[in-house]
Formats: sequence, C-alpha cells, structure tokens
Amino acid sequence: MDKKTTGIVAYLTWIGWLIALLAGDKEGAKFHINQALVILLFSLLSIIPCIGWIWGIFMIVCWFIGFIAAINEEEKSIPLLGNIRIIK
Repeated sequence: MDKKTTGIVAYLTWIGWLIALLAGDKEGAKFHINQALVILLFSLLSIIPCIGWIWGIFMIVCWFIGFIAAINEEEKSIPLLGNIRIIK
C-alpha cells in the first residue's frame, strides 16, 4: 500500500490499524499510524459515565480530523492529544 492508503486504513478500527502497521508503508504513514493509535487508545476512556460520553464525542471529532487529514495527505495533529508519540 502507498502512503495515502496506509494512512486512511490506519483510522479504520483496530484491524485496519494492524493492517496499516504490518502491510502498509510504515515509514511514509508513520504520522497517521501514530495518530490513529492515540485516538484508539484514548477513546477507551469514553466508557466512563457522563464525562466519558463527552470525551467520546470529542474522540469522534478527532477521528474525523485525522481521517480527513489522511485523505488529503496532510500531517495535521489532532487537538489536545496530537503531540503524543507512541510509535517513533
């Protein structure tokens, strides 16, 4: 997969993230693979009642921002969590 396709697939659930990590252009789409992982991990906090629901809505908005940036081949960080680097 090329850089754009890998970036898009990384945002599509855990399975898409694994496919992007294992079969895609890891070096070219490293930014989007990392952003998708951060979104997936932090969206787990949405199971907390009340505050978690608001957090879940925020994570959906972050997902859309990251997904659209991957489609446009931009490296646009998500709000609040964009500076977290898990994959270096």
